[in-house]
Amino acid sequence: MPAHFVAVEPAPVLLLGDPRLRVPARVVADCGDPEFRHDLDRLQATLHDFRRRHGFGRAVAAPQIGAPWRAVAVNLGQGPFLIVNPEVTWRSPETFSMWDDCMSAPDLLVRLRRHESLSLRYQNEQGQERTWERLERAASELLQHELDHLQGKLYVDYLTSPDELIPVGRGGMDDESDRAADAALEERGIDPEKAKAASRG
Repeated sequence: MPAHFVAVEPAPVLLLGDPRLRVPARVVADCGDPEFRHDLDRLQATLHDFRRRHGFGRAVAAPQIGAPWRAVAVNLGQGPFLIVNPEVTWRSPETFSMWDDCMSAPDLLVRLRRHESLSLRYQNEQGQERTWERLERAASELLQHELDHLQGKLYVDYLTSPDELIPVGRGGMDDESDRAADAALEERGIDPEKAKAASRG
């Protein structure tokens, strides 16, 4: 863990349907702010706990634990780090199609398109300016997903047809979240029952 990390309890990850996931995060004005530092510790603890329990999980955005900041905890397998106030400075014209998942909707896979690569400008946890240029595909699609969270956007917003959704039945969503997933489909003119039937073949 980074040097400042203090052991705290992991936070519950908000599930699809929670209105806090739709609130755009705010810019961090002071990386030394005590409230922000506490939320950073909670964010890292949440990612660490998720990886410990499930054996996977590469990132979690602050809004997913109800924290209002433009911040993301990341662990790509070489240890955890934090991205604060990220800004995309370049996107590749090339895109690719993938099945995306999300800690906030663990029972749903959504097919969507992401940019093959992008470049970022951000701050580290000490507030120092950093750049991350020409990300490789796996990191690129991950950061696009997390930056969507910072804008109050969710991966289900990309749905355009029933064929782009697979309920995977991991048992992580409650009834309210399941209803929210159905509502997201209905907003796009997709019948939820037909989508589920299609996904079962």
